Amino acid sequence: MLQLAAPVTAEIEIKKSRFIAVLYPVTSRAEAMDRLAEVRQRWKDARHYCSVLLTEGDSGLDDDGEPSGTAAKPMYAVLTHKDVGNVLAVVVRYFGGIKLGAGGLVRAYAQAVSTALQQAQLLPTVKLARYRVSTGFAEESRLRRFCSDHGVVVLEAAYGDRVQLTLEAPAEQGGQLLAQLTDYLYGALTVLEDQAKAPTDGKARG
Repeated sequence: MLQLAAPVTAEIEIKKSRFIAVLYPVTSRAEAMDRLAEVRQRWKDARHYCSVLLTEGDSGLDDDGEPSGTAAKPMYAVLTHKDVGNVLAVVVRYFGGIKLGAGGLVRAYAQAVSTALQQAQLLPTVKLARYRVSTGFAEESRLRRFCSDHGVVVLEAAYGDRVQLTLEAPAEQGGQLLAQLTDYLYGALTVLEDQAKAPTDGKARG
């Protein structure tokens, strides 16, 4: 599956109607609703705000007043054909006074999303997993150096008798990276929690 590296906007005009496609990389419905609110605020005088949400475990299609099946469904078809996920697609329509008919609407909404995708940078979606580990204070700087060199993200750290850190890494490489990190620290690493079997939402990585 592919994912947007960054938001993208494209506009087409068909028989005096403007169709503005806005694509956002998102990982949750809550995030998508915030982005949709931004679109409605930016183009506040538009007639329709048709949308498609595609994330792992959640999806939604909204024709927003257009005839059923003429807006969100063709938008969805374009996204799935291109294997794009973790995305909110919104097409804003300014009605130009000329009716397009059902077939014309289907083609217009599909074309708007296709045009935006042509301008988008798409990256492979990488499944991420989190690991909670513990090490000594003397080893923390070496651990952080290893993480920086190997693309492992340190999400948080807690300090008590030892240092506890939450790490995030590609799920497919997590086990190997932990083994390498343990060797790098001469065994001074304890894995407290391994969430590799329940990866976090995928993210695009270049």
